[in-house]
Amino acid sequence: MHVEAHHTAAELAARIRSESRAKVVRRLTAVRLALLGHRPEDIATQVVLSARQVRTWVARYNAAGPDGLADAAGRGRKSPLDADARTRLADRLRAGPTPADGVCTLRGEDIRRILKAEFGLVRSLSAVYHLLHALGFEPLRPRPRHPRASAEAQAAFQKSCPPGSPRPRRPAPGSGSRCGSRTRPGSARRVP
Repeated sequence: MHVEAHHTAAELAARIRSESRAKVVRRLTAVRLALLGHRPEDIATQVVLSARQVRTWVARYNAAGPDGLADAAGRGRKSPLDADARTRLADRLRAGPTPADGVCTLRGEDIRRILKAEFGLVRSLSAVYHLLHALGFEPLRPRPRHPRASAEAQAAFQKSCPPGSPRPRRPAPGSGSRCGSRTRPGSARRVP
């Protein structure tokens, strides 16, 4: 199999060591082994790809060098929101809940409602979480604080409330009593 001389085998080995993406490491390894003269079938077993995939990655390396081994942009399903709608949604979420939302923090179901009412999109809860992640938001947050919470009232409550339930007494150390039946050592028969 022909491999273009974009890099030597030593240079490819150095790139493999410095690469952080596992897919690209596997592809660079396949190209390096092909450059060293291995057959696609032998390479496939070493890098856990099919022989056809090995040939594909070598062809992409031949055409574009190491940059041809990265995943092509634009793969996967397109976002249901265009760039303008994504910006509007991100701004809406950063602003926090409105009084009309009736909550102190937005949760997944609240964002589903907002998407349906303001953007005309009906999405499942998992799709909402995926969209939040794509927008750079984390769906899990620490316990929210109510907007009308008063630090003084909380401090007064903590001072006035009784302490927690009393601690249980420590059990007495073993007294050596022998309750229950006795058995002979090494057997399951009762002692007469």
